[in-house]
Amino acid sequence: MSILINNIGKLMQVEEKPVAFVAGSDMSRVPFIENAWLLIEEDIIAGFGTMDTAPGVVPGAEIIDAKGCSVFPSFCDSHTHLVYAGSREREFVDKIRGLSYEEIAKRGGGILNSARRLHDTSEDELYEQSVRRAWEIIRFGTGAAEMKSGYGLTTEDELKMLRVIRRIKEDLPLTVKATFLGAHAIPDPYREDRDKYVDLIVNEMIPAVAAEKLADYVDVFCDKGFFTVRETERILEQAISYGMRPKIHANELDFSGGIEVGVKYKALSVDHLECTDEQQIAVLLGSGTMPTLLPGAAFFLNLKNPPARTMINAGLPVALASDYNPGTSPSGNMKFVMSLACIKMKMLPEEAINAATINSAYAMGLSETHGSIAVGKRANVFITNNIPSYEFIPYAFTTNVVETVILNGEKITF
Repeated sequence: MSILINNIGKLMQVEEKPVAFVAGSDMSRVPFIENAWLLIEEDIIAGFGTMDTAPGVVPGAEIIDAKGCSVFPSFCDSHTHLVYAGSREREFVDKIRGLSYEEIAKRGGGILNSARRLHDTSEDELYEQSVRRAWEIIRFGTGAAEMKSGYGLTTEDELKMLRVIRRIKEDLPLTVKATFLGAHAIPDPYREDRDKYVDLIVNEMIPAVAAEKLADYVDVFCDKGFFTVRETERILEQAISYGMRPKIHANELDFSGGIEVGVKYKALSVDHLECTDEQQIAVLLGSGTMPTLLPGAAFFLNLKNPPARTMINAGLPVALASDYNPGTSPSGNMKFVMSLACIKMKMLPEEAINAATINSAYAMGLSETHGSIAVGKRANVFITNNIPSYEFIPYAFTTNVVETVILNGEKITF
């Protein structure tokens, strides 16, 4: 099947010679073509250009008249916990009453609360809850998402989560990457013997996950009150030996050493980074590890925001992701993430667009196929409604601007 989109007001994030990511001052520029056309053949972008070069006739193609509206590559959400059971709005009220994230966790809330709920939920029910969220983010313009386990904390329940992620990948047009996050928290039975839980992750969980080929990546919550650098290294070394590349939760709550251990083990990304200074920025420069910022979590928890402006000014690339999860960021709306990045972290709209597309594709290992409009890349795009400019997207932070979604070269019907 072919689709020809004509009369595009602005065709955004076009690349003649694709790059892996953009960094530093280059993040302030987003290449686009005005009055454009875009040709999709099967599931691949086949061509684009200005309307004076548009193909006259494409046999069998569906013709879409964009009527001056814009076309963007679909968002890539490189950090989500979309597979979970139930919700945690009672903890939301606890936060309003003044309890901190750590205090809620010590009272049995937080990740351990989600783990109990997930244990009591069947795989089929977990799938039904999670697939609804997956369709939700597709409606918001997301075409690729990384999904983590981590609310299981037993071998059986971690595998259950990862099997649900695999089912979503098989059943939906969304591009999905799976991450094993058994090291998300220390379960209650192991509170007095942390090493025993790390042993369980290393000796039982990782081999079981690898045996079913359920995960592309491994993640560890390397932060204050969670997993130490030493524990993180043990887990990463085992996972790497089974072919899983690291991604790290780092420096959300304190200067944890998570950035340094991530770079040491060639992590694809280090995520959160609310606590980051010039020393960590120097470690990241030239490393190939993508700093990924999750402003939804900082917003919801009322934490200080990651120093995006300092990072970009220092020459780093930055990616954005939603952190969609029940406790600290219950939203998968990447458009709102871009708004938070601009409002709270002083990122320019162009920087936010790059961070939510080409750079977040890199943070998922998808830079060769996703994140921009380039010949040969996956045909994952959305057409906006009639917006006055691309700056309008982060500016109008609650307005839905997505009119038509095309994933894998097919129009999606909701």
